[in-house]
Amino acid sequence: MSTAEPMGDDSPDPSRESGSAPRPETASDEAAELEGRLVRALADLDNVRKRYDRELKRERDSERARVVTEWLPVIDNLELALRHAGPSAGGLADGVAAVHDQAVAVLDQLGIRRFEDLGCPFDPMRHEAVGTTHADAPPDTVVATVRPGYGSHGEVLRPAKVVVARPAQ
Repeated sequence: MSTAEPMGDDSPDPSRESGSAPRPETASDEAAELEGRLVRALADLDNVRKRYDRELKRERDSERARVVTEWLPVIDNLELALRHAGPSAGGLADGVAAVHDQAVAVLDQLGIRRFEDLGCPFDPMRHEAVGTTHADAPPDTVVATVRPGYGSHGEVLRPAKVVVARPAQ
């Protein structure tokens, strides 16, 4: 065994550490090194904060969409009850209508809008065609809404189920 290192010396030699920077020669070199490390650490911290903010917003939006999607059938059922009650149903129907209007207003406050699709061109990203009919409308135009669609900020939470005008034959 012919090595230049003495056996049994476990003390680390800073000049032999792999990946470490050489020790600064003067106090000003050390200060510059520490300042550089501080700047990098602050930049890393800022990047972590920005990433966390993006992830938090994404999670918040995802959870809001999930809850709203769960509530949409409740609004659909209120609308169905109002349609079956008819115009002469009286006070109970007025109460159901008030609850329905309140539920739609809450969605609106959350930034969730109901699509107004009658007369709009059919858009497969926003509509689900459940039927076609001959109508006095241009072909591929929404002529009836079976179930309204909802969305937020250009995102479709639930596509509208619609009836589309078909071309005259």
